[in-house]
Amino acid sequence: MSDAQNWKELAVKAQDGDKRAYSTLLTEILPFIKASIISGLANPDWADDIAQDVLISVHKSLNSYSNDRPFKPWLKAIISFRRTDFLRKHYKIKEINERGQINAETLSEKVTFQTDLSELSYIEGAILTLPVKQQQIFKMIKVEGYSAKEVAQEMQMSVSAVKVSVHRSVNKLKKILGEHD
Repeated sequence: MSDAQNWKELAVKAQDGDKRAYSTLLTEILPFIKASIISGLANPDWADDIAQDVLISVHKSLNSYSNDRPFKPWLKAIISFRRTDFLRKHYKIKEINERGQINAETLSEKVTFQTDLSELSYIEGAILTLPVKQQQIFKMIKVEGYSAKEVAQEMQMSVSAVKVSVHRSVNKLKKILGEHD
């Protein structure tokens, strides 16, 4: 029996509540996940972090796996998404940090009114007034650059529900920040 066929059978058993099959499935797919991730990474240590994200995604979405389809392509899709997700976050954070360093160096020289320095913290405070789920969706779309489809998959929502949430968040933030002017 091939690994893929064995994984499919384990997944089906795990969906039915077989804890041993679930544990075996996660143990058996881990080396495949790491091998799929490691090539092309700038830092091989990231493979462990991405692999953990993949295992969490498999755990969260195992109930959505359809046993009339092959398991391996389903797993590969999760691996691809998580790898891309990790790299996007990593490089976005790096970019923000680099911009922040530039701003920190030039702010004292370039900002005429020091009270303007508080604007960023005011915006962050406004975002914190949103419900937690809306904050997460808003940050994923508007700050981290996810697509509505990616957020919908991650949050287990419909794409339209994600778009509605972002729209409502933007309107609420406009109202809050407009009152600040």
